[in-house]
Amino acid sequence: MKNYSEACERNRDPILGILKRVFADRRRVLEIGSGTGQHAAYFAPALPHLQWQPSDVAANLPGIREWISDPPPIELDMDGPFPNIDVDAVFSANTSHIMSWPQVERMFAGVGSLLPSGAAFALYGPFNYGGKHTSDSNARFDAMLRHRDPASGLRDAAAVVALARRHGMMLEEDNAMPANNRLLVFRKNARRQ
Repeated sequence: MKNYSEACERNRDPILGILKRVFADRRRVLEIGSGTGQHAAYFAPALPHLQWQPSDVAANLPGIREWISDPPPIELDMDGPFPNIDVDAVFSANTSHIMSWPQVERMFAGVGSLLPSGAAFALYGPFNYGGKHTSDSNARFDAMLRHRDPASGLRDAAAVVALARRHGMMLEEDNAMPANNRLLVFRKNARRQ
């Protein structure tokens, strides 16, 4: 039986609406943290001009293959080496609050070194603003995450934007999404090369 995420079903169309615009001139996308594989399975045929490359930690690859097998998902662990693949966009959903902050730093370092000038990085998930939760549900979710793993938790958008800037990516868009989530779009800045 396939792994299934209700959240993927709920958020896929609002995310797709933005990706159609942001990735309109892109050709090869790396998805970091493909999870169940549902996003890859939905986005790849909806964005046929793209080659969509799913990735995740080794334990999740068999589940992703249940949803999408072409191309096969690749292993990507933020505690290991970053893949050296040819992409001009990166997408990641619901990862930065699951990872530790050092892993988030390694993700941005890897994305920043991988992407060419003008390339896009779209990061979806819940974020804090000004050190505060944007809703009671996000506060409860953050508490649950930190109880389960003290290294995880919602990240402050300003800290994420500053981290992106250190790796040559500038915030281009901060899109409000359903269920108190955001879709942050960063662009590799040619002047920061």
